[in-house]
Amino acid sequence: MNDIRVELAERSYNINFGKTLPVLAPRKTLLVTDSNIYKLYADLLKEMVKPADIFVIPAGEESKNADTFLAICRKAAELHLGRDCRFAAAGGGVTGDLTGFAASCYLRGVPFIQIPTSLLAMVDSSVGGKTGIDIPEGKNLIGAFHQPESVTVNTAFLATLSDRELANGLAEVVKTAAIADEKFFSFLEDNAKHLYDRGKTALFDEIVRRCCEIKAHVVSCDEKESGLRAILNYGHTFAHPVETLSSYRISHGEAVSIGMECAGLLALELGMWSKEQYLRQAALLDALHLPRRLPENTDIDSVIELMKSDKKNRNGKITFVLPVSTGSVKVVSDIPVELIRKVISEN
Repeated sequence: MNDIRVELAERSYNINFGKTLPVLAPRKTLLVTDSNIYKLYADLLKEMVKPADIFVIPAGEESKNADTFLAICRKAAELHLGRDCRFAAAGGGVTGDLTGFAASCYLRGVPFIQIPTSLLAMVDSSVGGKTGIDIPEGKNLIGAFHQPESVTVNTAFLATLSDRELANGLAEVVKTAAIADEKFFSFLEDNAKHLYDRGKTALFDEIVRRCCEIKAHVVSCDEKESGLRAILNYGHTFAHPVETLSSYRISHGEAVSIGMECAGLLALELGMWSKEQYLRQAALLDALHLPRRLPENTDIDSVIELMKSDKKNRNGKITFVLPVSTGSVKVVSDIPVELIRKVISEN
């Protein structure tokens, strides 16, 4: 497949598709991966860099913290890496976000590349330069925009994903179609029964490519989320509190699916889209075995309090990305807290 270009002037880069991985030598590179990926692909990673240049972090969202961020930077210092080095992230969204943030800070900024191994990372988190870590007060509240040098996508990695990890990415696939491409949304509806069949490599290649095209366009138009890029957060205003309150037992994709359901219900209450369109989204989420309901006994006050820390907020107002039709969304604020509370309580 042809590469996709993310056009950002001097920070432009390619999203490369294919079966080959980037050659990292002879440039000095710190390759960061997680324990699950290392267990599966240690030999492959050792072909890319020397074993001493691989840093393995524990798998899971719990690693996306200040301690792990510092550990990556200290590993680079231990290796005496200078400004001519680069970092590489081989893994899912946690690995990519952490590595990118460490690269943005080490020696006040060194280059890095993304080698996403999960569907979620391929279609979303590896593209666009958002990096960061979580703190107890919320998800991704510390971070930086730091664009990668390149992104290499190889869908062969999907063969080893669990159904839950695949679902994690499928939620972001649905989100991408829901915000920007009704035709793509229809394509997902038509192929939903095949989307847990890892043997459908051509299908996954097509899905990943379309998601990357959409995200590359949005990021090229609005690198630092001053306008258009906010639409990529569809479902996330609800999702991030759900993740945080569950101590990340609910995965990002699961939370985004719940968030899209809540955003859809809120748009329905506001008369922004039709019941038919809402049901269409709900049917696709159901077909992909994605959750739509908040956990039992969800503390509504805690959800709303965490929403107040959302990065999209302006002037102290909670901001939502809400659907106006299948394939189109709008950024909305000034929504009464009572209505937000109603949607959460009735979910």
